[in-house]
Amino acid sequence: MSERIPVAAILALGITQIIGYGSLYYSFSILAPAMARDLNWSSEWIFGALSVALLVGGLAAPTMGKWIDRFGAGRVMTSGSAIAAAALAACALSSGKIAFVAALIAIETASNLVQYGAAFALLVQIRPKVAQRSITYLTLIAGFASTIFWPITTALQAHMSWQSVYLCFAALNVAVCLPIHAWLAFGASRSRKDTAGGPVKHVEPSLAPSIRTPAFVLMVTGFALESFVNAALLVHMVPVLSGLGLGAMAVMVGTLFGPSQVLSRFTNMVFGSGLSQLTLALISAVLLPSALVILVVTAPSVPGALVFAVVFGLGSGLSSIVQGTLPLVLFGSEGYGRRQGQVLAIRLVVSSTAPFILAFLMENIGVSWSLTVAALVGATGVLAFIAIGRLAQWLDRSHHILGRAES
Repeated sequence: MSERIPVAAILALGITQIIGYGSLYYSFSILAPAMARDLNWSSEWIFGALSVALLVGGLAAPTMGKWIDRFGAGRVMTSGSAIAAAALAACALSSGKIAFVAALIAIETASNLVQYGAAFALLVQIRPKVAQRSITYLTLIAGFASTIFWPITTALQAHMSWQSVYLCFAALNVAVCLPIHAWLAFGASRSRKDTAGGPVKHVEPSLAPSIRTPAFVLMVTGFALESFVNAALLVHMVPVLSGLGLGAMAVMVGTLFGPSQVLSRFTNMVFGSGLSQLTLALISAVLLPSALVILVVTAPSVPGALVFAVVFGLGSGLSSIVQGTLPLVLFGSEGYGRRQGQVLAIRLVVSSTAPFILAFLMENIGVSWSLTVAALVGATGVLAFIAIGRLAQWLDRSHHILGRAES
């Protein structure tokens, strides 16, 4: 009898992911101008501080991945909610630039304990056999984080300071996310006790031991290059479109990007079951550089910019799914948290440099050539996923030839 999808856990995690991403990440861009005014900093310094915080959070991710495997994702996420709330409060109450940056580092480090990496691991630990579908459903719900929290943050800021907004978000993490994560931790712990005497339900790796290390390196490379393209474009969307003569389209492009992410996840949920996770990873990797090529070739065409927004959103939305499911399929559920921590660390380190690199390129070689370079970076990510498939095929062929020779 097949395992059932843990619907209650997915819905509960969906709520905490919306709050986690909304309060710890998406709200920052709305509040950044007010933060810059209060600290007497330029907006470049404020976003530079965010990049430093993301970088430090990325370096801490492997250790946190080990905690998830050792103590259970539910317990780590419960502690993470408390730490995230304390970090938000510390940022709101910071008296100077050094205290602000330290609190921002704490926020982005705590985010590793409560966002996708930990949530995916919790779904794997609860019911590993159906974790692929569970992750897809979760990303579908959590995809609305920006759609919900950008207007909420804007509305709150119209009536209160950014410090008060962060204090409200700190309260939200304590009052909503912490109890939910504690409940999920209790349920996961009880589930492990119930199955302790029975057969262990693990997802077995699909790759042979001899090629797991090179395949892991290739997978991380592909994800990191995707994250580079994604981060660079999302931060510089308005300057890029303005530089191509499409400044007025920035708002419409932004409104299309979010729904396109959700659409890709919904399409994958309905139609993606017949495709392997490696194929889905390849599709997402192809969509991102393709979107950039469409933008460069069609600019300043308005329809071209709209197609770019949809294709880029589809690629970005699908990428967030396969970053959770592909490591599970290729390498199994044992040590999943540790591997996710390693993947997240490299992704965050690479993506934290992306906005600076793209800004430097645009200043020196122009927008079109900069997008061309970014597209080539994305295309290299495509080659990494193709290489994983070729590696598996080569091993199968070698075993087949060896088997025939022995017989």
